[in-house]
Amino acid sequence: MIQPNELRKSTCTLPPPNEMILRWAEERPNEVYLKQIINRQFVEFTYSDVANKALKLVAALQALGLQPGDKIALVSKNCAEWFICDLAMMMGDFISVPIFPTAGSDTIEYCITHSESKALIGGKLDDATATQKVLGSMPDLISLSLPYDSAPKCQYSFAELIKNIEPSSYRAEHYDDKLMSLVYTSGTSGLPKGAMLTYGAFSWSVQQLINHIGIKPNDRLFSYLPLAHITERVYIFGSSIMGGVPTAFPESLDTFIEDVKMQRPTLFISVPRLWTLFQQRIQDKLPQRKLNVLLKIPFINTLIKKKLADGLGLDQARVLGCGSAPVSPALLDWYYSIGLNITEAWGMTESFAYSTLNYPFRADKIGSVGNAGPGIELKIAPDDEILVRGEGLFSGYYKNDIATQESFNAEGWLHTGDIGFIDSEGYLTIQGRKKDTFKTAKGKFVAPVPIEKKLFEYSRVEMMCLIGLGLPYPILLVVPHDFPNFDRERYERTTKKVIAKMNESLESHEQIKGVLMIKDPWSIENGILTPTLKIKRHVLEQKYHEVGQNWPKDQLVVWED
Repeated sequence: MIQPNELRKSTCTLPPPNEMILRWAEERPNEVYLKQIINRQFVEFTYSDVANKALKLVAALQALGLQPGDKIALVSKNCAEWFICDLAMMMGDFISVPIFPTAGSDTIEYCITHSESKALIGGKLDDATATQKVLGSMPDLISLSLPYDSAPKCQYSFAELIKNIEPSSYRAEHYDDKLMSLVYTSGTSGLPKGAMLTYGAFSWSVQQLINHIGIKPNDRLFSYLPLAHITERVYIFGSSIMGGVPTAFPESLDTFIEDVKMQRPTLFISVPRLWTLFQQRIQDKLPQRKLNVLLKIPFINTLIKKKLADGLGLDQARVLGCGSAPVSPALLDWYYSIGLNITEAWGMTESFAYSTLNYPFRADKIGSVGNAGPGIELKIAPDDEILVRGEGLFSGYYKNDIATQESFNAEGWLHTGDIGFIDSEGYLTIQGRKKDTFKTAKGKFVAPVPIEKKLFEYSRVEMMCLIGLGLPYPILLVVPHDFPNFDRERYERTTKKVIAKMNESLESHEQIKGVLMIKDPWSIENGILTPTLKIKRHVLEQKYHEVGQNWPKDQLVVWED
């Protein structure tokens, strides 16, 4: 196993992505690799096109004075050029620093400054204001924009830079322990940390995944979860380049479902938040009571399942995935009932998002995150923390030796910070983060995640979060689902029934004594969600501490003004 900060120079055990694109360009030059939707049409890039543009970008970056080992930041939504830029950075021996496209100016500036990036590539963005502000305050930073109207204004344009330049003849040689990328964790608490990802660990993780799931001749991928996040980088970018799988990119969030339908992916990954929104979209059109009746009729059952999958553009998907945040087993059971088997997976930036997965899919293991992927070892520490070991681990945090040392024990096991248990068949169940467990004013500990998961089974809400640090008792924060003809009084009555049912199964110190109905939905923009749509519990703890301390007696439900 690669130990933190240990450098053993050798060639890569597995071919890195920069070698794979050159291989595909030679073996399959005219086959379409990337498909970018623009104005409701596919703009196609063959393997040869991608390799050629990447090599031209290498030459352009070299001409701008960038040297091997220099860091280059990339802030953009998913697009074909994101893949091309990532491959070019590997080809030119630069170190990529991907930044979430929703990041604020403080985060962008921190990542650029901390990583000592010499350049920034700005691409497709919903709002370029934050990036533009950073560029204005860092005049020495080389900047170039990707060919999208929403990109920030930069010193150079991608299209102009590569227009009349010859493809680079430079061929970088990588080795397993060589730094490939700095990926800054989204951070549910505190400043982001720059996880150092090596070529060997990246390629190993991707190859293990491909070996386990398999690549079929007609497989198709759809890339839309942020590529700055490790899951998309390994499962989609990694699989596409190592396995040679055609990949499409959406045009916008507004056209998302139609974009998925255009590609009809065979492998598709989403996050709990989006799977929930898909479910609510279906239930708004087809109420659950009516759906239950239709599913009981043999012939109609098959037709309705096909229609629902077709409506999401997932009728040809052979593997569906879910990860990056806790998901309610009830949600996965619901999808199973309509014929869509969602494989839950678990990992973290530090393990290249590859640790466990429920594949081949087993319905009886819904609620777990699956068992260890091939090549992965798992064990539970005495304090219930989950430990992981394998060849696909990060090599430490950039410029943070203390945090690096705290991440590994003497035998090379990675401390994940998650707590859970492993059943007799090796399937892992996550019970939450060690840091999420809070102590009430009565000195009793409460683990909120299992309670939240159970509540999702009982109720229809947009989002929820249980808080209670230093409070007399836990308080539930709820963002109600905004369905048609919303009746507040009826919703409140239902809430009281749900909480009464939930409290029956809880210890006295865990019981929920207050429910606050939140007025404004939580979002990345208002600082409650991370870029991967995880809830920042500590932010909500601080924001609503006074409300919890002064909760009105004998009143279970309060609506936020």
